[in-house]
Amino acid sequence: MLYQQSYHSPLGELTLVSNETALVGLWFKGQKYYQATITGQPVQLQETSVLKQVTRWLDAYFLSKNPSPAEIPLFPQVTAFRRAVLAVLQEVPYGQTRTYGQIAQTLATRLHRRSLSAQAVGGAVGHNPIALLIPCHRIIGSTGKLTGYAAGLAKKAQLLELELGMPLAEKLK
Repeated sequence: MLYQQSYHSPLGELTLVSNETALVGLWFKGQKYYQATITGQPVQLQETSVLKQVTRWLDAYFLSKNPSPAEIPLFPQVTAFRRAVLAVLQEVPYGQTRTYGQIAQTLATRLHRRSLSAQAVGGAVGHNPIALLIPCHRIIGSTGKLTGYAAGLAKKAQLLELELGMPLAEKLK
């Protein structure tokens, strides 16, 4: 059984979904791939201890307090490759960015491969079912430009500005 609740953030409504022990989804309402990983599973509107924990984390995050996601159990329902990509994303520090190519190189090293396609990594990043806690918004294009975000580039920019404490234009000077 899955459990769902809404969270009203400064950037729009979020949908949080957990099982009994871990968070399985966190999406901006209506974003691309919204609830794609839980399609066909029964969902009950009910707050759980995991969802309470996520709500507290989100409260701190939107106050720019850099909360640690380490205490929140996550269980993204994705393929092994996507799970490996998401694990690398979780290492990108608050307020910092990495390129898709950097993520691909890090993962290639861990998998003992010469290289991995940045496009393959981009596909996995784009299908991240747990926004914010698995910070796919911190991944940018090779030129430093904002590219691809399931909830839209405007939200990606707003999240990075929240973490940086300044407009992106100031950071890029």
